[in-house]
Amino acid sequence: MTLGIYYLSDKKYRNAILCLASLLFYAWGEPKYILLMLVSIVANYLFARWISKTRKQKKLALILAVIFNIGLLGFFKYFNFGISVLESVSELQFNLPIIGLPIGISFYTFQILSYVIDVYRGKVKVQKNIITLATYIALFPQLIAGPIVQYSDVEKQLEKRNESMDLVIAGLKRFILGLAKKVIIANNVAIIADTIYAQPISEVSTAGLWLAAIAYALQIYFDFSGYSDMAIGLGKMFGFNFLENFNYPYIATSVKDFWRRWHISLSKWFRDYVYIPLGGNRVAVWKWVRNILIVWVLTGFWHGANWNFIIWGLYYGVLLLLEQTILKKPLALLPKWARYILTMIVVVVGWTIFRVEDLTALGEIVSKMFGIGGRFALSEIFYNDYTLIISLPYILIGLLFATPYLRFGFSKIERKWPWLIIVKYLVLLALFGISVALLICDSYNPFIYFRF
Repeated sequence: MTLGIYYLSDKKYRNAILCLASLLFYAWGEPKYILLMLVSIVANYLFARWISKTRKQKKLALILAVIFNIGLLGFFKYFNFGISVLESVSELQFNLPIIGLPIGISFYTFQILSYVIDVYRGKVKVQKNIITLATYIALFPQLIAGPIVQYSDVEKQLEKRNESMDLVIAGLKRFILGLAKKVIIANNVAIIADTIYAQPISEVSTAGLWLAAIAYALQIYFDFSGYSDMAIGLGKMFGFNFLENFNYPYIATSVKDFWRRWHISLSKWFRDYVYIPLGGNRVAVWKWVRNILIVWVLTGFWHGANWNFIIWGLYYGVLLLLEQTILKKPLALLPKWARYILTMIVVVVGWTIFRVEDLTALGEIVSKMFGIGGRFALSEIFYNDYTLIISLPYILIGLLFATPYLRFGFSKIERKWPWLIIVKYLVLLALFGISVALLICDSYNPFIYFRF
């Protein structure tokens, strides 16, 4: 309906239509937090105007804007965690109500900050039309779970977009592929991960824990990249070209390569607004180490208010430092296949840290994964649960579609026999039908990145 109204209206009203639709979309999902978003929009509109109009108070305006935005994010996302830490290190019991986390606040807060900081830097012009700014902040295709779209990447598109039927068709195809990733692959491999992790650790074998970890690695990839595909597809339908957020991370041959391919928009944000302002790698060695660790602790903490996320961030920070220093020459001597296997082991273990919030359980699980106190029997995990056997083929499907080789192979065949495009559209239609049917029939539909 929104798409129809959008294209039937005059171009000068299209941002207003998108803005209204986005706010209604957010209000439908989180009615009690729509006021928070509106306050954020108005406040940052005023902060940016202040920054653009003053020289003497420019830095003060930026500092207050950052404090305001990080303060809101910190209160809603980390207040409960802070209270729990305070209670654990003292004898105090506060018995305060749990503060709910507004959907998408981590994503739209970082988008707002990119705008305000870039206005301060003179990289972008201040947006004088509050409706246009609100459209950028609340834009519904990527509001809930990213990708994080920096204002500089869409500044011109907000003012003038070249909508076309070709973009609508391309966007629809991308949306269907993202939906299929999420509903067909992510949801089914999630059954394996959730079922195994729900069992007592003592009853799960080493093989079972590796299977659960691989299933979760596939789930989080197809869940999040599927949502990013849907967001990029919807953006195209409305004339926006968002940057890619994933580039086949599970073919990476190093940790650095993995993070160039995974959640690209988040890595780019931390690089542009934290790492480089701290000095990046053009500083003394100890400062470079400090910069890497700060970025990765913040990356971990951005994902969630729990110690396992901080450990996960430090895990990658330390690995990246080792990979670029002590291990640089030894790793360069290894064949590509060996570097790939090592990288995937590191990534899968990383996702285990990311998934398991109980640190005691996490220690036991990682120990058993490497054979300490574990047994390898794969058959044990299927003994009383045939749903796992039914879901197992989706692991293979996920592994296949996590690589670009099938797509490249089909592209070559399609160039040779152009008529195969008919098959391509039939497959897309089938995927859409299957995805919709599964959404209607199946109540099991976990969405990992809603919580972030």
